[in-house]
Amino acid sequence: MADTVPPGRYSGKRDIRTDAVNYAIELGAIEKTFAGHQVLKKVSLRVKQGEVCSIIGPSGAGKSTLLRCVNLLEQPDGGNMVVAGQYLAAGRSHPRRELLQLRRNVGMVFQSFNLFPHLTVLENIVLPQRRVLKLSAEEARERGAELLKRVGLAEKADAYPAKISGGQQQRVAIARALALEPKVMLFDEPTSALDPELAQEVLAVMKEVAASGMTMLVVTHEMGFARTIGDHLVVMEDGAIIEQGVPEEVMTNPSEERTRKFLSAVNR
Repeated sequence: MADTVPPGRYSGKRDIRTDAVNYAIELGAIEKTFAGHQVLKKVSLRVKQGEVCSIIGPSGAGKSTLLRCVNLLEQPDGGNMVVAGQYLAAGRSHPRRELLQLRRNVGMVFQSFNLFPHLTVLENIVLPQRRVLKLSAEEARERGAELLKRVGLAEKADAYPAKISGGQQQRVAIARALALEPKVMLFDEPTSALDPELAQEVLAVMKEVAASGMTMLVVTHEMGFARTIGDHLVVMEDGAIIEQGVPEEVMTNPSEERTRKFLSAVNR
């Protein structure tokens, strides 16, 4: 189960805990400020290997920024992290080789799909394998076809993104992220741009990925997914974690008044 790291626990490489628990993600007092506004306030979190941790909270809580800091799409201003075994300190530039290692180990699925419109569905999955894994064209296409079959889109291999639905595009995006065989998957509100029916298609694929043992950190407004698929639930407000625990317990009997108000609003 994910749990909190005391703020400031990670002051350097030697401070990283080495207990028996295998954590895939460890965040220590992560801070981030944009234009004088502190978006993340010493956020500390641990996620065990193979665990699905869902992050919920109102807009502007810092959820997406936290996710982007985990794979250094945003550079944290303070704190440090261990992600998929890789130590990353805030406030310093990371060599290209470190970033490539992180991108290889951490897959990310965005709200807006981010597929290449000029490439076919299969080519979108082949490209990262060729560039990052240095696979042959034949091997990359074979693995790409297998992944499309896994997400239920084998028949769309030669289609272009504009010719398939939003739900199908998001499933392609998941397949593309899985193509690099990551150790951790990040999902940033992957169903927010979809209608309920298409969202269910994507959630079904995410459920299958979770069942395979993938470590997942998911920013979501899908309370059903967070409650039934997630192992741990984190509630954020104003750049900080205000409550966390077993999803069923947090959703049924939240300890914080702010959590109760948020859940009441989203469950109407």
